[in-house]
Amino acid sequence: MPQRLRLLEQWLVQSCRLSFEDIAPASADASFRRYFRVVLRDGSTLVAMDAPPDKEDCHPFVAVAGRMREAGLHVPQIFAQDLAQGFLLLEDLGTRPYLDALNAGSVESLYGDATRALLRLQVAAPVDGLPRYDRAMLLREMQLFPDWLLGQHLGLVLDDSEGAMLIDAFDVLVDNALAQPVVCVHRDFHSRNLMVVDGDNPGVIDFQDAVAGPLTYDLVSLLRDCYVRWPAEQVDAWVAGYFQAARRAGLTGDVDAATFLAWFDLMGVQRHLKAAGIFARLNHRDGKPGYLADIPRTLGYIVEAGRRRPGVEWLAGFIAGRVLPRM
Repeated sequence: MPQRLRLLEQWLVQSCRLSFEDIAPASADASFRRYFRVVLRDGSTLVAMDAPPDKEDCHPFVAVAGRMREAGLHVPQIFAQDLAQGFLLLEDLGTRPYLDALNAGSVESLYGDATRALLRLQVAAPVDGLPRYDRAMLLREMQLFPDWLLGQHLGLVLDDSEGAMLIDAFDVLVDNALAQPVVCVHRDFHSRNLMVVDGDNPGVIDFQDAVAGPLTYDLVSLLRDCYVRWPAEQVDAWVAGYFQAARRAGLTGDVDAATFLAWFDLMGVQRHLKAAGIFARLNHRDGKPGYLADIPRTLGYIVEAGRRRPGVEWLAGFIAGRVLPRM
């Protein structure tokens, strides 16, 4: 038995006073955290999180969980914690992520639940104390695209003019993000981190990297998901509906629907550059090649955005002409 699992079992028995029938892997994410489903003698289940303290810090998870629960989101309740060892005992939100449940018949209901939860988060969760999604962070994220996808994965080297145009595109995207109202941002509010649950749907996980940032960021994560794609016209309609709800809630200031959609489009380009770079890094640095198949879909969103947002037209053409054909 691996040492970390042995330590986790000891903690569950000795500190949590649990008597369980089984413990088995529940899931793993793109970090070093691992999750185990603990089956108790009465048949009920809990989830134990193992976050090695030399690689992961549990403190943000605990703090953000409290912040989001107070805002009315269904995040897993924390029943026990040992932050020094990197162990948490959590409510089990089940085994059915949105990604497995979404289809043409279910999407309106499931996304309706998700957008209502997102609105609660943006209205009720305070941003004080959260890291700021500032210029430096936005640029650092986008740099993953040339460093890991273009350079490490594809072996593409930009010439001076291409490098300058990429910098110009980055500036457009940063300015767009910083122009938006600041709210609590989950940062990965998508179909793999939303769970279908019987009460107070959706269950929300993987929120520990929350920041204070742009209003449209989480909406992009949900509606232009790297793992599932919907028709552009349908996405535009959802964005328009969310704008109306956000305006009624006092989140949008005095901007109109067209400006909100432009924010959304360009915010998506920033996010998808980051995600494509992360997917390449997961393969080359962490030995997780499974995300490579999601890169074409992710970059395809940027190509679409370039058709109606002149500030990223060059970037979209570059991706369509030099990147996607090599994927």
